[in-house]
Amino acid sequence: MAKLKMSKKSTSIDMTAMCDVAFLLLTFFILTATAKVPEPITIDTPNSTVKSKLPDNNLVMVTVGKGGADENVFFDIKGRELRKKALELMGTEYGVTFSDQEAEQFSLMESFGVPIQNLKEIINMKSADRNRAGLQPGIPFTDSIGNANQLKKWIYTARQANIELTGGTGDELHFAIKGDSKLQYPKIKKIMDIFQDQKINTFDLVTGLRGKDF
Repeated sequence: MAKLKMSKKSTSIDMTAMCDVAFLLLTFFILTATAKVPEPITIDTPNSTVKSKLPDNNLVMVTVGKGGADENVFFDIKGRELRKKALELMGTEYGVTFSDQEAEQFSLMESFGVPIQNLKEIINMKSADRNRAGLQPGIPFTDSIGNANQLKKWIYTARQANIELTGGTGDELHFAIKGDSKLQYPKIKKIMDIFQDQKINTFDLVTGLRGKDF
């Protein structure tokens, strides 16, 4: 019996629709992604399995790096209007005047680590310049002679700024400490003591995410 030969047809898939979907997804991720803000100090946080996310606003973050007892402490406030109001209050407290342009630039900045008297110079720098390693020595946070506890005052003015902006009826500020994994505990305890001196007994410790142990 004669065998029938099936005619062979070329197989092709129209990828136009697939390419369109791929480019749409790529465009979506690019437009919605949040760029990582450069930080003036590198912190290797300890690992944990906790997945709680910090709020994007109304957050006060104290970052503590490796160094001496009075070095490498940086401060950050999440929330532009809150940040500007805190700067105004700190300027009034220490007799430093900031222009509207400087206040606006400060509201867009990352964390900072200089005494209030040197903050204008940092504000007026480009981001790449102000984040150079070793440029910012840290915020003074001890009460030794000739060295005011400016970190304590920043925390106080951030809370006061939140009250003035919301009339005392808005969301409470959240507080967090971000410390290096190789940091000695006494330095972190000093930051906790500053919080507790101001009756702040609830705060987060920032960690990196790791896999669960089995």
